[in-house]
Amino acid sequence: MGSKREQAIVGLFVLVASAVLVATVFALTGAFAGAAVTYRAYFPFAGGLEPGATVRYAGGPKVGRVEKLQLDPKDPSRIEITFSVKSGLPVKTDAHVKIMSLSPLGDNHLEIVPGSERATLAATGTVLPSDPYVDFNALTAKINDIAPQAQQLLKTLNDRAGDLQVTLARINDLLNDSNRANLAATLAETRGLIAENRAPVRTTVKNLSSATEKLEPLLEDLRKTSAQANETLNHVDSLIGENRADVRQAVIDLRRSLATVTDLTAHLDQMLDVNSENIDELLENLRHVSQNLKEFTNTIKTRPYTLIRANNPREHKTGERQ
Repeated sequence: MGSKREQAIVGLFVLVASAVLVATVFALTGAFAGAAVTYRAYFPFAGGLEPGATVRYAGGPKVGRVEKLQLDPKDPSRIEITFSVKSGLPVKTDAHVKIMSLSPLGDNHLEIVPGSERATLAATGTVLPSDPYVDFNALTAKINDIAPQAQQLLKTLNDRAGDLQVTLARINDLLNDSNRANLAATLAETRGLIAENRAPVRTTVKNLSSATEKLEPLLEDLRKTSAQANETLNHVDSLIGENRADVRQAVIDLRRSLATVTDLTAHLDQMLDVNSENIDELLENLRHVSQNLKEFTNTIKTRPYTLIRANNPREHKTGERQ
């Protein structure tokens, strides 16, 4: 009686354990999770994925499994991966998949990168775009490809570093203690010179301004004198009826002289800055020139015959016959 009871207990335990095992297998395979949605993707390199590999959504929880891997019948250079995910997952038409790993030593899994909100849901069997998988060997090959360029870059950087060291050495030599002391002394002397000569500089500027103010009326007078002389020459030219070459040449030379005087008047303002030290002497000379021009103009107005005759006529006395 006791042995039969023990056999019944053992049998019951075996049945419970078998039921738990079957339930676990179905749970792992997703049999109780409802209908699954199947998609496909193509990769030139599968990264060691096998049927049963995990499918994750946006780096989050497991949402499905890889169902099948096979060569693409139309293009043997790529692998067709069929995977299934649980229904209700928002896989959009612009979503894409890639092969990833959660850690450098972890197994690879298939990752679904979400699409945009405006895109529609992808139907069952849709081929989703994929990102090529780059494994460690591919990275090593790329590093080997850029190694010569990296060496050339390092060599160039070393050369530039050498040039920079030479430049820094020159700058340090230029800014040594002696040069800094000389520069400081020069600045101090310049500052002291400006401070000492501030009053003479102000006086010089004031004198220059005063001389400029005095020169303006003189220039205006010289312009008027030149205009009067030009008008007098025109009057004398109209009075002279003879077609004498020497008289006309004299008039032409006088016109040239007046043009030169006019140009001189125009450039006197520019000469102030260059010849500031000789302004007083220049003013005196201009006064003499203006006075001479006035005397010459008065002479031509009163005695125009002096342009024709070499000597002045004898002064006529009262009561004397001509």
